[in-house]
Amino acid sequence: MLSGMDDASAPAQITDPLERAMAFVEARAFEPLTLADLAAVAQLSPYHFARQFGARFGLTPMAFVRARRLGLAAKALASPDPPTLVELAFDTGFESQEGFTRAFKRAFGVTPGRYRSHRPGSYIPTPTEIVMSETATPAIRLTQDATPVRRAGFRVIGVAEVFDVNNKSDIPNIWPRLVERLPLTGQLGGGTYGVGRPVGDDGHFRYMASVEVGADAPIPDGLEDLNVPAQSYLVFHLQTDGSDLHTQMQAAMREIWGDRVPKSGHKLANGPDLEVYPPGFTPDRPGRIEWWIPVVA
Repeated sequence: MLSGMDDASAPAQITDPLERAMAFVEARAFEPLTLADLAAVAQLSPYHFARQFGARFGLTPMAFVRARRLGLAAKALASPDPPTLVELAFDTGFESQEGFTRAFKRAFGVTPGRYRSHRPGSYIPTPTEIVMSETATPAIRLTQDATPVRRAGFRVIGVAEVFDVNNKSDIPNIWPRLVERLPLTGQLGGGTYGVGRPVGDDGHFRYMASVEVGADAPIPDGLEDLNVPAQSYLVFHLQTDGSDLHTQMQAAMREIWGDRVPKSGHKLANGPDLEVYPPGFTPDRPGRIEWWIPVVA
């Protein structure tokens, strides 16, 4: 049976919550692990943990688990007395040798058999090195309010669907379904809101493209409403330049969730987080987007 780190207590000695979760994976790589398990080690909700981990490292927590298991399998293959491929397949959580072989080749570019017999001294990167390698990010103009901002509760109406890491790239597709219905009866102001909130403990979240409305505004057919509670927020401002908006937003979210939020010293609250678009915002012109991240006051 394969094993991870020898010191299973190492995660408790690490102050950074994301690195602590990674160390937990190293120590228990071949035990049954779930997103909720890793979030608990990081002392974050599964929703916030998945967002921060993905933003900083560029892959989902469970993708890291799979990559680390493959990395340890590769280490075992390079040992003087390597296990059989069938043993490795089951140890790494695959139901068959064929499935293990396909995943191993995708990660390393060679089959496990070839890796085992590769020429001494040649270098093949581990999956961890592959998935953790930095990717180029565009320069962005991202600023942050010095202290949390308190905002009163308000009501929104909009179009909402449930997403996860596998389909979150489809979020922009729901916005036209809102825009074609605007303005709504009882709408307040011309700004729009992207409202995200967790669903369950597996990293799924419900995203709503919405507008603010009065307390008595009717809910049109096909739309839904949400009362956003009074909350304190970390507020981030992105000045867009009229180039590809998606690229700029992804870079901003990587910096917000992967760096600034974890280093802020504030504990995240379980309320909805907000993307705020001012009146008249258009993706192909310079403008401003804000992120409001709820924190415990």
